[in-house]
Amino acid sequence: MATQGTLDRATGIGPTSTGVRTTVPRRVAPGGAQERNGSTYAELASTIKGMGLMERRRGWYLVRSLILLAGYVGGFVALFSLGSSPWQLLVAVFFAVLFTQTAFLAHDGAHKQIFASGKRNEWVSRIFGNLLVGLSYGWWMNKHSKHHANPNKVGKDGDIMPGAIVFTQEDAAKHTGWRAAIMARQHWFFFPILTLAGVDLHINAVKAVVGREPVKARGLEAALLAIRLIGFPILVLLAAGPLMGLAFMGVQLAIFGVYMGGSFAPNHKGMAIIPKDMSIDFLRRQTLTSRNISGGPLVATGMGGLNFQIEHHLFPSMPSVNLSRARPVVRAFCAAEGIAYTETTLVGSYRIVLRYLQKVGLKYADPFDCPLSTQLR
Repeated sequence: MATQGTLDRATGIGPTSTGVRTTVPRRVAPGGAQERNGSTYAELASTIKGMGLMERRRGWYLVRSLILLAGYVGGFVALFSLGSSPWQLLVAVFFAVLFTQTAFLAHDGAHKQIFASGKRNEWVSRIFGNLLVGLSYGWWMNKHSKHHANPNKVGKDGDIMPGAIVFTQEDAAKHTGWRAAIMARQHWFFFPILTLAGVDLHINAVKAVVGREPVKARGLEAALLAIRLIGFPILVLLAAGPLMGLAFMGVQLAIFGVYMGGSFAPNHKGMAIIPKDMSIDFLRRQTLTSRNISGGPLVATGMGGLNFQIEHHLFPSMPSVNLSRARPVVRAFCAAEGIAYTETTLVGSYRIVLRYLQKVGLKYADPFDCPLSTQLR
């Protein structure tokens, strides 16, 4: 049972403070849990809103955008100053980091974290996503919205659909022979495969705008993508020459893929998988399938705020800069409710992910190993 002091410490509010209502999660007898779970989340949401954490932080996003703009100016100055020098490969790494940080900003806009107006957020996400990074905002929104609605749910979350890597026992069981032998070692290939993730994102963006997938403002997205995906390589080849230009693009795409994939993978891979026929309330669905990454401001900056994945999934429109303040409140609330709150280091998360991929690849299946059953009974 949560105490008033527990939540006071989590919110940083004393008993005589005004303006924020702290909440104490209530326990109920078995059988009434599902009925009250919605109101439990509402109590948490009320506390978070009362702390002002859902309010927009436009000044912070403006500063963040200006820093990125300065980065682009500096990057292009270096690109056109170095010629065919091998130092261009460091510029390629810089652009890979720059594009990933820009993608994080597009992600925040897509979640309506920057402006109250949905249209303004869409425009920001298209400029940052399509024009600067080479991703399709429409394709990403379709995919990512499904992920947020049903994280790690079989048949619903595209992020655990089988591909070069398989993420569920059901998909692993379908492979036999040489494919099963390769799959048994899939954890070895995880990071090498990430080097192709950037190319895959660009390909999916193009397929979305030229295919039949529903994409809002298809013509605009196609035009912005064409400018980015054709224009940037041309500029690189003109600045660095054919050979160094190709090397530049190879390094930039590889590092971009590893950085992007390495920022998203630790948040859900290796967490609970929800079977297709299981229904779980919103609070538990988002918390039990997500993992936070510790490490302070450096990790938070490097991951664009995605290290606070539990808080982000519970409050997706919360500005990412506020997620760290929400963390102690959510953690205390989960402890009081008996809900597992998972947090580990970045290196620790990769170890968990690789071990999980190895278990899946080996078709490991223990009938008594069911973390969701433990959490929900």
